Amino acid sequence: MTALAKLFRATAFKLTLVILGLSAVGAGLVLGAVAWQVVQLVDGETRQTIEAEAKGLSEQYEAGGIRRLGNVIEARSRRPGSSLYLLTNAAGEPLAGNVAQLPQGVLDQAGFVDTTYQTVDEYQSGYQNARHALARIFVLPSGFRLLVGRDLAERGRIGAVMVHAMAVSLIFFAALAALGALFVARRVLRRIDAMAGTARAIMAGDLKRRLPVSGADDELDRLARGLNEMLARIGELMAGMREVSDNIAHDLRTPLTRLRNHAEEALRQSDNPAAARAELERTIEESDDLIKIFDALLMIARAEAGADRAGMCAFDVGETVASVAELYEPLAEEQGVALKVEAAPGLAIVGNRELIGQAIANLIDNAVKYGVVEAEASGALAPPTEIAVNARGDGKTVTIEVADRGPGIPAADRARAIERFVRLESARSRPGSGLGLSLAAAVARMHGGAVRLEDNAPGLKVAVTLPTGAAAPPTAPSPPPIEAGA
Repeated sequence: MTALAKLFRATAFKLTLVILGLSAVGAGLVLGAVAWQVVQLVDGETRQTIEAEAKGLSEQYEAGGIRRLGNVIEARSRRPGSSLYLLTNAAGEPLAGNVAQLPQGVLDQAGFVDTTYQTVDEYQSGYQNARHALARIFVLPSGFRLLVGRDLAERGRIGAVMVHAMAVSLIFFAALAALGALFVARRVLRRIDAMAGTARAIMAGDLKRRLPVSGADDELDRLARGLNEMLARIGELMAGMREVSDNIAHDLRTPLTRLRNHAEEALRQSDNPAAARAELERTIEESDDLIKIFDALLMIARAEAGADRAGMCAFDVGETVASVAELYEPLAEEQGVALKVEAAPGLAIVGNRELIGQAIANLIDNAVKYGVVEAEASGALAPPTEIAVNARGDGKTVTIEVADRGPGIPAADRARAIERFVRLESARSRPGSGLGLSLAAAVARMHGGAVRLEDNAPGLKVAVTLPTGAAAPPTAPSPPPIEAGA
């Protein structure tokens, strides 16, 4: 397609032509209205002149009768630029005036008429073209008719001027429309072609490219900024997907290898049913751990994609915190950990109760697993470990805190600890997948909140802040059972 064809087919070109075409129509209507007003003004002044002439002639008729009226008409008819006069008897025969011919029946119409005429001089010289005039017919006593009128040539000249002005305006608007459409279309096409080139580069694999922004802050700039934000988000998601794929390939290699080894060992122990059964049980345990990892990954993906927004409802997050903590009390007792829960009543938020409950469960599970290291390492004289679970609100947000007395996480590692499959050196000796904090962070982001890792001096404090949303009386059903760990 040629550049000129692209210009003519561009939406901006067509839109500019339409706008300027409508402007031309509007200008034509305005000029037409002005012309009509001018014509009405000229006709009004002509009527007033005729009325004044008729009044003077009426006074002459009253003073001297029909003879004097005829003499006055003859005198006025000979003046240069005079009005039109015609006095006839009852039979329609001219008695005085400067009008020689009128259309049939004009003198029978009393009042104002728009008619054609010929003057006496034109008729005698053989001039054939008729003129136009605005005249008034008066019926006098004894059937006499008196016509007083004015030529409308001036009105015709005004109309011609208006028509000429309208034609010039339309030609001007047409030229302006063509030039304006070409200018706008070329400018818009240049920017759109630049965007299209960037889009092709992005489709070719250059995901760091962004659509150009001119700085004019027009609709194309707003569109480019919106698409750039979308591209940035897509880049983040793809980077996260690549990272997850790499982490899955790296972190699941060991459990899958153990799973295969247990299966092979069970086959080798075919002559020893008890040993083969033990290996199969360990295989099932490894499979359960893998299923938990994949369930956690699916839950994180659901939270980050916002797929569970339709399941949001109003509920009391304090009751959810208390219910989840109650599930972990037996596990905490086995580990020698005191689980202390403080949840303010009436902490109503709008959110996905299942996901928020799972995030709280992950935080408590992590605290139980990794918050007892100091107690175990210090021996029998170490004070009992305590895990504090708090939930409080300020009307706009609700904060859920899980604090332990373990070794904590160094400040330099806290941002990395929220990433998927990240397990710090101090935690590698204990079971886990490195997805607990990642799930909590994804759930918080889904609800417009955030997760913070803080120093509990000693230990770690994880704070989840969630907006209350359009708080309403809790209507959600009781939460489903939550598995310990993720």
